[in-house]
Amino acid sequence: MAVIGFIGSGNIGQALARQAIASGHDVVMSNSRGPHTLTRLIDALGPRARAATPEQAGAAGDLVVVAIPFRNVRQLPVHPLAGKIVIDANNYYAPRDGHSAAIEKGDTAASEILAAHLSDAHIVKAFNAIMAAHIIEHARPPGTPHRRAIPIAGDDEQAKRAVTGFIDQIGFDTVDAGSLVNGRSIDPMDAWGPVLDADALRAAMAARTQH
Repeated sequence: MAVIGFIGSGNIGQALARQAIASGHDVVMSNSRGPHTLTRLIDALGPRARAATPEQAGAAGDLVVVAIPFRNVRQLPVHPLAGKIVIDANNYYAPRDGHSAAIEKGDTAASEILAAHLSDAHIVKAFNAIMAAHIIEHARPPGTPHRRAIPIAGDDEQAKRAVTGFIDQIGFDTVDAGSLVNGRSIDPMDAWGPVLDADALRAAMAARTQH
């Protein structure tokens, strides 16, 4: 099994870590405040979890999940994530992050800004359109009829295959939205929270891109 590094240990990070551990993976958790602030979380997650700095979590992870406020993406460590597959669970939310004219005009998207910062990493957008609680509540074994699907987007096909495999292990099907630029279509302002299986999600995404 793999080591999953987490930069960001909030609700999304914690839910994904729990599912990763349940699937047999080890997790390395980090946040901006330091490993000493994660003692209670690590105790709750158990022996497959350890605390680290963001640099250490990035270096340790076979996959690395970034789940931090968008306003902090330019603080991410670049060198430890070079060559890594990075799952981008971020969302741009202006009241929290400050206004970005480029994003609001549709000239770019949060994942593209992250990809520009981590230019040597392989970014796959995922988990930005699901509530944290649903990552645990809606997970189902592979092959379950009408299992909930997670939309993903990215420019590296090998990275998307790896992320698809991870998502399958932790309880969900996937629908590929295409390249990272196409990932704008799954930003959560109009897509957050739809509980759809793969066929229904593909249809919903196709309808949205026609408008």
